[in-house]
Amino acid sequence: MEDNLFSGIANGPQIEAKVLETFQKNFVQVQNILDQNRVLIREINQNHESKIPDNLSRNAGLIRELNNNIRRVAELYANLSNSFAKSMEASSEGESAGTTKSDGTGGQKRNRSSD
Repeated sequence: MEDNLFSGIANGPQIEAKVLETFQKNFVQVQNILDQNRVLIREINQNHESKIPDNLSRNAGLIRELNNNIRRVAELYANLSNSFAKSMEASSEGESAGTTKSDGTGGQKRNRSSD
């Protein structure tokens, strides 16, 4: 996937747009794989119920394909998790960088008195 998704991106709106684009792309891929798995499972079940030797032997390949798809889904979710973590890091770095005044002191808000 995209290991350096956030390298070279300095401001928040660009990060947010890139993160959303990546999330959407990955979720579409995951959904497509899950839809394919649904079809595979249906065919595996039909082959099993038919008890026809050729269908049963075909199931071995279908189950391998299903396992590979599950592995791909897990990888996509891991990539999503890493991307999200990176976006949170970049976001918090941007927020802390944005609160520093030009004299180098922190730009924290003052507490109002209760008067």
